[in-house]
Amino acid sequence: MQRLLRIFTIIRVVARYRLDNLIDRESLPWYGRLILSLLPWRYIKHSASRGARLRMALTDLGPIFVKFGQILSTRRDLLPGDVGDELAQLQDRVPAFSSDVAVSIIEKSLGESVDNLFQSFEREPMASASIAQVHGAVLHNPDNPRGDDVVVKVIRPGIAKTIRKDISLLFMLARIVRLTSDGKRLRPVEVVADYESTIFDELNLQREAANASQLRRNFLESHLLYVPRVYWEFSRPKVMVMERIYGIPVTDMDALKEQGTNMKLLAERGVETFFTQVFRDSFFHADMHPGNIFISRSDPRDPQYIGIDCGIVGSLAPEDQSYLARNLLAFFRRDYRMVAQLHIDSGWVPADTRVNELEAGIRTVCEPIFEKPLAEISFGMVLLNLFQVARRFNMEVQPQLVLLQKTLLNIEGLGRQLYPQLDLWATAQPFLEKWMHERVAPQSVIKRLHNTMPEMIEQAPMLAHQLFEDVQALRRSKTGPCSVSKPAKGKDLRWLGVLVLGGALVMVEQASAVADWNILLLGGVGGYLLSQSGTRKRSDSD
Repeated sequence: MQRLLRIFTIIRVVARYRLDNLIDRESLPWYGRLILSLLPWRYIKHSASRGARLRMALTDLGPIFVKFGQILSTRRDLLPGDVGDELAQLQDRVPAFSSDVAVSIIEKSLGESVDNLFQSFEREPMASASIAQVHGAVLHNPDNPRGDDVVVKVIRPGIAKTIRKDISLLFMLARIVRLTSDGKRLRPVEVVADYESTIFDELNLQREAANASQLRRNFLESHLLYVPRVYWEFSRPKVMVMERIYGIPVTDMDALKEQGTNMKLLAERGVETFFTQVFRDSFFHADMHPGNIFISRSDPRDPQYIGIDCGIVGSLAPEDQSYLARNLLAFFRRDYRMVAQLHIDSGWVPADTRVNELEAGIRTVCEPIFEKPLAEISFGMVLLNLFQVARRFNMEVQPQLVLLQKTLLNIEGLGRQLYPQLDLWATAQPFLEKWMHERVAPQSVIKRLHNTMPEMIEQAPMLAHQLFEDVQALRRSKTGPCSVSKPAKGKDLRWLGVLVLGGALVMVEQASAVADWNILLLGGVGGYLLSQSGTRKRSDSD
C-alpha cells in the first residue's frame, strides 16, 4: 500500500510541475507522443521555468530525488545552462526545518541545553540540505576566551521513514527492470541495495564523523585537501559538531577570480585529489558535489580544497584498483585490446567473450572520441558510449564501482566548470603511471610482504604440513608426472627451505634500500618447519 501511495505521489508531482513538458516529443515514437497527448493534466499551465519546475519537483519528492538532482547539477556539459543553474540550488538551499526542532534534537542527543553547551548558538540555519541542516555556534574553550567557531549538523526529523518508502519503491522498480532483456547485466537490485546501505550510513552522523577523521588524517600534511576537525565529545548519531571553515564556495567564480585564484591549478588539483584518494588510500569522498567543496583563502596562487560532508565514502579492493588503473591507462594509450582483455580477466564480461570482437566494439565507440583534442574529451561521454558496447557483450554493472563512477563524473563536471580547458586525461595519466610503477617496484613488493608477514608466519606450520602431504601423495601416484618409489626425506624438504631462503635473499638484494630481516626469518622458519614436518612424518612411517 505504501508503494502504491508513493507512486501516486510521484505522478501527482509530475503533473503539478508539468515535467512531461521536459520531454522532447519529436524524439519519441508515435505511441509515445500519443500517450503524452492523452495525459489528463495536459491543460494545466505552470508559469515557472523548466529548470525551476524540475528543481521544485525533486525537492517535493524527497532526499533520494534531491541527491539525483545534485549529481545532475554538476554535469553542465549534459544539461542546458538554465536547468543546471536551478539544480545547483539543491546543493545547500533545500527548505530548512524548524529551528526549535533542531534545538530539541541537539539537547536530547547531548543531554544539555544549547545555552550550556555553547557560548553562542545561531538559531537561523547556515545551510540546509536533503539529509540535514547546519547551525553556526561557538564552543567553550578554556584556552581560548573567544571560544572555538564550530558548525552543528542536525539530521532532519522523520527522514529515515521517507527514505525507506523511496528505497522500497526503487526495489520494486529494480525487480521489474530485472525482468527485461538488459536486467541481468544491469544488476538493478544489487545497485539499489548498495545505494540503500550508502544512504542509511549517511543518516548516522557518527559514521560521518569517523569518515571525516580518516580523510583528515590521510591529507593532514597535504596541500591538496583540508578536512575540518571533528569534536567527538559533542557528536552523536543525530548531531555532529565540527570545526567551522571560512573558505570560498567552489561555485563562487567571481570571488575566486577576485582573489586571484590559479584556476588551472585548482582544476588539476581536483583531479589529483580524486585519484590520490582512490589509488593511494582506497578511501574516497563519494559526495563531492559543489555544495560540499570550498576553497581556502590562505594562498590563492597555491589553492587548497576544503571538503565537508563525508557521509558517503567509497573504497576499492586491491584487485579493483589494479584493474581500474590498467583500464584507464589502456584507454589513454588507445590500447583497446588491453581494455578488452582486462574486462574479460576481471569478470566484468562473460569469460567466453571473444576478445577480438570486444576490442572491435570498444574501438568503434572510442576512436571517434579520441579524434577530438584531449581537453574536449569527457569521461562522461566515454562511459555513455561504452554503455552501448556493454549492451552487446552483456557487460554487468559493477556495484562496487557505481560510487566511484558517480564521483568521477562530479569531479569532471566541477573541473570543467572551474577551467573549461581542463585536460583531465593529461592530468590523470602521469599519476596512474606513477602509481602502477610504484605498485610493481621491489620496494612496494617488500612492503606488502612485510605487512603480511605475521599472518604468513602464523600459517607456516599448516602450510608446511599440507605441502608435505601433497608431495607424498604425488610420489605415491602411479600416474603422476613425478612418480618415484622412495618416500620423501627430511633433507629433501630442507632443500625447499633453502630455496625459500634464497628467493628471499634475491628479493632483498633487489630492494636493499628497504631490506627487511623478517623475510630472512620467514625463509629460515619455512625451511626449519618443512624439515621438521618431513622428519616427523618419516619417524611416523618407521
